[in-house]
Amino acid sequence: MSEVRATLDITREVCPMTYVRTKLKLEALEPGALLEVLLRGAEPLKNVPRNAREEGHEVVSLEARPDGTHLLVLRKQGR
Repeated sequence: MSEVRATLDITREVCPMTYVRTKLKLEALEPGALLEVLLRGAEPLKNVPRNAREEGHEVVSLEARPDGTHLLVLRKQGR
């Protein structure tokens, strides 16, 4: 069974819109689905994973990319 993945590019957004966009995308997904978030900058790098964890979602991975962005993978938790 392959995992459902969605992608969101927030590299042009600024806080707090970085997490607002991420939250809206997560809300549209089924529980257990993965969301790949492409982000740039220190604030989103700190805030988006933290906010996702605070809302109960799992941070699967966070990796730096050669172009200066980061790829965050979240798993939506559901009830």
